[in-house]
Amino acid sequence: MDITVQELKERLDKGEQVNLIDVREDYEYDEDNLGGQLIPLGDLPSRIDELENLQNEEVIVQCRSGKRSAMAQQILEQNGFTNVRNLTGGILAYRAL
Repeated sequence: MDITVQELKERLDKGEQVNLIDVREDYEYDEDNLGGQLIPLGDLPSRIDELENLQNEEVIVQCRSGKRSAMAQQILEQNGFTNVRNLTGGILAYRAL
């Protein structure tokens, strides 16, 4: 299931703690980020154990436009994560709010 940029913004504005994983590259994260944990998509399969404690919690994955995070969503779900949400439109849509 996906999450809209509006829903995420409302939750962040309220100060809600969210498990946000940013699957872009280092240089993209350095330019602009929403404060999520950076795990580039290419590194995700080898770093999945870092997220083990989140398997049954809501995890939101985001990238620039939503394409890489959709792949990350599949990887996490294949590894037993039960509540992974893709940020529709990615950071581009978020910044356009």
